[in-house]
Amino acid sequence: MKLDFAVHRRFVRLAQRLGASDVVFTSHQTLWQMIRFSNNKITVSKNGSTVSVDVYVSVKGRRAVQSTTDVSPKSIEELVRKTVAAAKSSPETDVYASLPKGPFKYDKKLLKPVSAEVSPEQLVEYVGEAVNGGLDNGGKRVAGSLVYTRGKMLLTTTGGVEASASSMGIEISVRAFAADDATGHFVSVAADPKQFTPYQAGARAGEIAKMALNPVDGEAGVYEGLLGPMTFAHILEQVGSWASAFYVDGEMSFLTGLLGQKAGSDVFSLYDDPTLAGTYGATPFDDEGLPTRRNILFENGVLKTYLHNSTTAKKFNTSSTANAGLIVPHPYNLVCSTGGKSLDKLISSIDNGIWVTNDWYLRYQNYRTGEFSTIPRDGLFLIRKGSVEKPLKGLRLSDNMLNILKGIRQVGNEGYWIKWWEVEIPTYAPHAVVEKLNFTRSAL
Repeated sequence: MKLDFAVHRRFVRLAQRLGASDVVFTSHQTLWQMIRFSNNKITVSKNGSTVSVDVYVSVKGRRAVQSTTDVSPKSIEELVRKTVAAAKSSPETDVYASLPKGPFKYDKKLLKPVSAEVSPEQLVEYVGEAVNGGLDNGGKRVAGSLVYTRGKMLLTTTGGVEASASSMGIEISVRAFAADDATGHFVSVAADPKQFTPYQAGARAGEIAKMALNPVDGEAGVYEGLLGPMTFAHILEQVGSWASAFYVDGEMSFLTGLLGQKAGSDVFSLYDDPTLAGTYGATPFDDEGLPTRRNILFENGVLKTYLHNSTTAKKFNTSSTANAGLIVPHPYNLVCSTGGKSLDKLISSIDNGIWVTNDWYLRYQNYRTGEFSTIPRDGLFLIRKGSVEKPLKGLRLSDNMLNILKGIRQVGNEGYWIKWWEVEIPTYAPHAVVEKLNFTRSAL
């Protein structure tokens, strides 16, 4: 079945007849191509398409959301009926906010991709560039994956919104090996092929891998920290995600109760900007159909806003920030402000520190207070008296999110768009120096 606005209207009317007061019907159609490579060669190349439908229903505040990838008329009708039934049987809420009343005007630059389709041959060339970048700069073996997508989304609401947007994205994740225990990892992420830099991603991975040769066991303790863009982006994504008013309202977030307060250092500013045309996380409207906007989360260390949809905004007696998430508001495109010093200058400012180029498996011991730990991955280096002294292994970063934000002393002058399986929200991150980071011995 072709998922056009006529089909959308049909099922929105069905939900209303069944008793829904508010309905959002969204369809997504995506074409994708994925290439995996290992030992400097392509090992897998495949492509396909996916189609899905999401239905959100509110019955005077009793809400439910369900999805399906079976887009036959019978399946969608069943989905709508089940979603309305689920909403009716859900607990009563203390706040009911109807959907925003449209129609709205959207930024035309955000409604379509900034470039034409990328050919399969060009994608293969991109992989070759990434492999060459790794080999030219210290790697002996290079592996990773490239994913290219083109998508179209249609949105219809009982608030009078009918909106559609098309998108394109390309991302490559490159891991270089100078030895089995000496690796480096970097990415390139873009919505515009002119901004896509696979060779540079491979080169940074190769450089880190070469530096990481012959690592020694690190000693647990408190050090100055240098967080590379891959790691700092992971931290920033956590901050942006936990700025959701849904988590704050449930007192699950380490940012609870800090609105308007100094929760970070003077040099730390972070915003969510899905209006940046040509970036991976750009989008013209949120899941309620509101036009997106730039929202300042932190400015010079002060927490300026939480992220809202209509329901959380009513609870907090404020306006939606156009970050729906129909249930959980969320960021789209995080950007950290850069500073004035190069990486070399940041390193030279550190007397006794550890440089973390990448991490994975970030886990919380306490969401509310922000205690967490994560495992450094790939190059990890001891810095002494302004110079990189030796590569390390066997450490775990165990600290507190708020301590890190307050301890940021400097940020680098160059940022990088980061997105990979540990950082799902596109995040623009520089290097960052943190006054104190706690490292423990890893059990792995």
